[in-house]
Amino acid sequence: MRILLFEDARAEDLTPIALVRPVFELVCGRDSLRRRLQRWFPEADFGVWVRPWLVDAYAEEQPTITVNNLNWIRSGKVLVVNGRWLPERRLTDLDFVTHQTGFVDGHPAWMLIPGEELGELMQGDPATALGQYANSQRGLPTSGCWIQYPWDLVSQNAAQLIRDFTDEGVSDFPKLEHVQVLGDPTDVYISRRAEIDPYVVIDARSGPVSIDRDAKIQSFTRIEGPCHIGRGSQLFRALVRKGTTIGEHCRVGGEIEASVMHSYVNKYHEGFVGHSYICPWVNIGAMSCTSDLKNDYTTVKVPLRGQMIDSGLSKVGSFIGDHAKTAMDSMFNSGSSIGICTMVIPGGRLLPRNIPSFSSVMLGQLSDNWTLDAAIETARSMMNRRNQTLTITAERLLRIVHQRTEQERQNVLQYAMNHKVFHE
Repeated sequence: MRILLFEDARAEDLTPIALVRPVFELVCGRDSLRRRLQRWFPEADFGVWVRPWLVDAYAEEQPTITVNNLNWIRSGKVLVVNGRWLPERRLTDLDFVTHQTGFVDGHPAWMLIPGEELGELMQGDPATALGQYANSQRGLPTSGCWIQYPWDLVSQNAAQLIRDFTDEGVSDFPKLEHVQVLGDPTDVYISRRAEIDPYVVIDARSGPVSIDRDAKIQSFTRIEGPCHIGRGSQLFRALVRKGTTIGEHCRVGGEIEASVMHSYVNKYHEGFVGHSYICPWVNIGAMSCTSDLKNDYTTVKVPLRGQMIDSGLSKVGSFIGDHAKTAMDSMFNSGSSIGICTMVIPGGRLLPRNIPSFSSVMLGQLSDNWTLDAAIETARSMMNRRNQTLTITAERLLRIVHQRTEQERQNVLQYAMNHKVFHE
């Protein structure tokens, strides 16, 4: 089987967490859609079709996957999967025996297309052309939902964690001294290569808990399911509430509730993160908190691409892009959007809800004194501390995104200046 994951025209609505990655690399449950499909179809040959400025960086990051290549597309029949689709059950070859298209809410989630036809469709406006092609084929309703905005990943995370645990079908609770499991032990998976200190509580009464290999859980940590702790992550006296995914190589302390920490997130100290999505290489300073509930319990609006979007949800935290750095005591309001490569220095007050990419907050007010070169050098330094490298290609992507976000940044900074909430 050959599988092509593609980004449609709504990929930009997942800003800021999808600014430097394709939407199918965003995490919900244990994994991204790409990794989930690779688990379901381990023998498949994978290709992707992404926004043009992501091509080089993604090809470097995933060298075994073919990127935006029409010759690969034309070489045979392809299962085309929309990168914003979140399936509710495992796909199998039987799904494609009698139908050519699967629809969710009237829009195609997957299509089985001959390579030559697909090659023609991808040369113009792929999203429109694929939609028209799907409507001309024999289709059937399929399971799942659409990830339209960043908060959809968070609101779906608990249910997806349960589905992923059931789909994996593996539970294992090795005998550990003074480690307490509440609930059914078959709802717990702990890798034999994980390190769990005494006096850790694992509460599986509300959902399963999985702890991947090389994870280290310090004493007096409490983990409530559904929850997943990724490979190589470390928890320091943490309270991890249900509905949380902690991705690979994170360092986490304090309280986390119903949130996704993508990977390489540093939140070592006390503080609260709730109903939020945190991207890689974010550092959250000691005692920093993300509000996720308004005092009047009304629905939360989130700034997105210059507009305030009503989430329709009463509990929404923050969405923090890659390489953002927040100093100690940062206080984020409900529904905050913090762009990539931002520097946040609080001033003892609630921070602006919209902090555009490559900008800074100085003493609680937006500022334009954070240069692109300083942001890149800071990103490089943090990665070096984890023995990772900011490659030339990855740096080039940051510079491209800096250009692409220039207008939004200037609009937000001008608004702050006009309303006297700008730090010169």
